[in-house]
Amino acid sequence: MPLIRIFTGRLGRAVLTLLASVTAAPVLATHVVIQTPLGEVGVELFDAATPATVANFLAYLNNGAYTNSFIHRSVPGFIVQGGGFTFSDGATVVIPTLPPVINEPGISNVRGTIAMAKVGGNPNSATSQWFINLGDNAANLDNQNGGFTVFGEVVGQGMEVVDAIAALPVWNAGGAPFNELPLIGFSGSGNITAQHLVFADTTLASHFSINAGLNDSWFNPETAGQGFFITVFPDIQQLFLAWFTYETGRPDDSVTANLGEPGHRWLTAFGSFAGNGANLDIEVTQGGIFDAAEPATTQSLDGTIVLEFSDCENGTVTYDIPSVNRQGVIPIQRIALDNVPRCEELAAQASAAQASQ
Repeated sequence: MPLIRIFTGRLGRAVLTLLASVTAAPVLATHVVIQTPLGEVGVELFDAATPATVANFLAYLNNGAYTNSFIHRSVPGFIVQGGGFTFSDGATVVIPTLPPVINEPGISNVRGTIAMAKVGGNPNSATSQWFINLGDNAANLDNQNGGFTVFGEVVGQGMEVVDAIAALPVWNAGGAPFNELPLIGFSGSGNITAQHLVFADTTLASHFSINAGLNDSWFNPETAGQGFFITVFPDIQQLFLAWFTYETGRPDDSVTANLGEPGHRWLTAFGSFAGNGANLDIEVTQGGIFDAAEPATTQSLDGTIVLEFSDCENGTVTYDIPSVNRQGVIPIQRIALDNVPRCEELAAQASAAQASQ
């Protein structure tokens, strides 16, 4: 059973790499959540690259402008658009706009990015309306009208929700701006009501920040025998995760495995974190016998993990392993709670530091 040997070898290399590198801590990215009837869309904002646009978007969010707002335009294969209108007492209401924001082009309008809508012929006219690119629209939007400012990207499984919105029937509800209106369960006759609209309430994601208080053993409460070791290196904003299954003996050589060879117990992941999330590269370790030098283990990169925490006791692992076409999202919880007070103390300190900036 390659339990300890494989972990020790990988962790040893990780620590050596960390000690040998000098990495500037990245700017903490702001995360927001767009709540829709079809699910949540998480978005990471590009605070450093497009500061004016992000500040503009957050100003609308913080003043409640996006509450009860809805997706008013859907062009399959192109974009879905919102941020322009709310629905109240059976009627649409135009969102009051703030002064236009200066254009900040430069990031390409590719699938999954979120950008600002604006008036034709005026590059610096963006106000409250935003859109999410359904496809690679770089050739069309990166240079048109001074270039459309991309100020964030959809993260996690959010594009599955966006694609579901784009798959809804589109109706002409009285001409522009509602001539490409996506609706849920609308028959084509009668009044359009709140139940038909794709609401897009937008809020800030959890202010929780990853810290060394998360260093612990974690597990998937929905399965028996799956566990995680998590180690945070706060000085260089790096995180190490080991994902394992526990078995008391090696399976027979005839057993077919979904990932690697039948005796594979581990995959590890390592990468940077910011805010409450970490983007990690998966390394699959195979072979090896417990407490023996031979046969040697082998390692290979195979996919990614997005690790997100809602607080000091709960998180999610979103994984994508291309070699076996396996993707998914699983919850994780701590095995023991003795380190929670330390984690909460560090999280409170980080929150206070951000509030003072």
